[in-house]
Amino acid sequence: MIFRLLFALAFAAGASAADTRSRPTRPAAETATPATYKGAIVMDAATGAVLFEDRADTLSPPASMTKLMTFAVLHDELLAGRLTLATPVRITNEDSKIGGTQVYLDPRETFPVEELIYAMMIQSANDAAHALARAAAGSVPAFVELMNAKARQLGMAQTTFRTPHGLPPANRKLAEGDLTTPRDFALLSRYLVQRTDALKYTAVRARKFGEGVRAQPIDMVNHNKLVGKMAGVDGLKTGFTNGAGFCLAATAQRNGRRVIVVTMGSAQSKERDLHVTELIERGFRALPTSAPTLPVSQDVRRAPLLTPAAAAPNAPGPAPAPAGAPAPAAGEPVIKFALPKTGKP
Repeated sequence: MIFRLLFALAFAAGASAADTRSRPTRPAAETATPATYKGAIVMDAATGAVLFEDRADTLSPPASMTKLMTFAVLHDELLAGRLTLATPVRITNEDSKIGGTQVYLDPRETFPVEELIYAMMIQSANDAAHALARAAAGSVPAFVELMNAKARQLGMAQTTFRTPHGLPPANRKLAEGDLTTPRDFALLSRYLVQRTDALKYTAVRARKFGEGVRAQPIDMVNHNKLVGKMAGVDGLKTGFTNGAGFCLAATAQRNGRRVIVVTMGSAQSKERDLHVTELIERGFRALPTSAPTLPVSQDVRRAPLLTPAAAAPNAPGPAPAPAGAPAPAAGEPVIKFALPKTGKP
């Protein structure tokens, strides 16, 4: 009896092992990187059509992506003539004590507006953003009011700004800091690429800060690691805080067509960049063959802002994808994308 029981158990174990060996050890097809962000969206920059969205209305802190709105308001001030790129900005003690990522501004220094814009957009310098906001509006609270007015103008219905730089409040309560959604930031990004020269700054991979002013200028490296690594990527802005996670508003142009991708709340910068890479390719594949190209203007400040075709929360889903993604424009080689082992947010 015991012998028959042992034999039956051995037979069952062998059958189970054989069944396990017969199962495939790898998935039948490769899948995309698991979406672990809080929310994401892909938009056609020319029409505003939403090509892909996943929890695009999730409310979350934008972290340093906030500086995109700071730039938008500064651009308005420049257009109105209340500032020029050469306007000198005298640094204050308050500017120098902001903390976080910075270019270590000193109260004894003075920099032109454009030098501080480069610091804000490439180095993501919080001290530069604070100095620019103060210089443009007389005080930071007054500048933040302009940021929120601009958000309402652009239809960013779920966005509230409380800082010009994106740092969290001292009490770390998310509800009391800057808040937005991927959809709202796609609207802002579209505005920036169509109506401002933001890409002049966001496309720069590396630059020195303080040349001619400091004995030892700071070497700035763009926090957006996709610039120069992926064909057509020329902006826009990264962001990170513990509460926000890793965020990125990115844009890429190929053959006159441009897509915008916003992801918020990734757990790691490498993971975020992989998601954005996949979404950019997905966006180009989803563009219909008859998709319009962006208008060409000698003065981007006066280029017409095309009416969005589908930017509302109930926008239609992705358009049918053509056979393959558009090839890069002539003279724009495809760069094999390789993520760095480490990188700033």
